[in-house]
Amino acid sequence: MELSILDFIQNTFSCAFMDVIMPAISFFGNAGWVWILAGVVMAVIPKTRKIGITVCIALLLSLIVCNLTLKPIVNRIRPYDIKEGIELLITKPHDASFPSGHSSASFAAAVAMVLYNKKIGIPAVVLASLIAFSRLYLYVHFPTDVLGGIILGSLCAVGAYFIGKFVFKKIKI
Repeated sequence: MELSILDFIQNTFSCAFMDVIMPAISFFGNAGWVWILAGVVMAVIPKTRKIGITVCIALLLSLIVCNLTLKPIVNRIRPYDIKEGIELLITKPHDASFPSGHSSASFAAAVAMVLYNKKIGIPAVVLASLIAFSRLYLYVHFPTDVLGGIILGSLCAVGAYFIGKFVFKKIKI
């Protein structure tokens, strides 16, 4: 069924424009760099310091739970390794498929932002959603990989929010 969903996405949305834009959008999620940069910049600015620190905590939790723990344990094969004839538009990922690290990091950061400030967080959630969708379009993740990443990242954000609240009460920031 999951391959059918990926095929539907390919058959419905595939075109020259999407073949250019989806790898570019996915690039923003590579190693979480855009989210790390956003978190660090916000942590440096006094007005957004708590948001930035919370984003960084959420990203750290996501890294530990998603990339360092679940991916090696589950060790799920990627969809392009199952379905023949798939020509990837990006460099072939070599780690496991479940959960999607791009989706987990993106939603960890974006949800952390939303919990503090909707004006900052809503555009971040839009970008996180586009990054998550790009992973399906590019045929590098199953839908359950992306869904798992979204849920995991969101839980990491909530955990980071409460960790941050506790720490910020103890330390004046």
